[in-house]
Amino acid sequence: MQTINDVVIRLDATVQQCIHTKNRAGYFAALYKRMTAAVAEGIQQHAFEDGPRMERLDVIFAKRYTDAYDAYYSGKPCSSSWKLVFDCCNNNNLTVIQHLLLGINTHINLDLAVAAALTCPGNSINALQHDFNKINDVINSLVDDVQESLCRVWWPMRMITKIANGRQEAVLNFSIDKARDASWASALLLAGMTAEQQQVYVQQMDIVVQRLGTGIESPGILSHYLLQTIRAIEYDDVAQVINIIDTTVA
Repeated sequence: MQTINDVVIRLDATVQQCIHTKNRAGYFAALYKRMTAAVAEGIQQHAFEDGPRMERLDVIFAKRYTDAYDAYYSGKPCSSSWKLVFDCCNNNNLTVIQHLLLGINTHINLDLAVAAALTCPGNSINALQHDFNKINDVINSLVDDVQESLCRVWWPMRMITKIANGRQEAVLNFSIDKARDASWASALLLAGMTAEQQQVYVQQMDIVVQRLGTGIESPGILSHYLLQTIRAIEYDDVAQVINIIDTTVA
């Protein structure tokens, strides 16, 4: 993948594959495709301070996800945090929002920090902060949009409108805003490290991010019962849910 359009094409292929195989990995893939398309539109409309730099970041960012996806589904090793995300796709007891947040957790807390440091090594990382925050704003708005889309076609979703709200503590105790801040702090550290130091630090990050993912998978007794109630009345057609996330716009 060399351009952001290449990324959109690749993500669409992943979405279509997941629809065909009824793989819940398609939930996050569909959300991510929408996010990438929104970033591409933002670049075209000069919404970022440096459009070419943003495109480079987006390609590096996406490649971390697609590499992990390809490795996992070809039986090769991938990061512990992505392995958890894909393992959870076989868990029929998790809600759609849990699957989405599992992917968001790893992609923001691990991949975005690494991609930012690779795009802007050394002191150049400081100039990226505004556009870095813009990407997270896109993610936040699209999660809200996907929630609203699901609400419109599936009424019980109204019960969990606060689960993915990045501005407050919620049922899953996951905040996109807090993830963004932690990711930026890691990006600053990584940008000043040697390649060897980065490798060690990324391995440590992976462990922490996996633990955060485990908290999304198993958020506690009270949240568990609420989520199980929601799951009991969710759509069971995986392909239909992927299509909703992929195509329905609020």
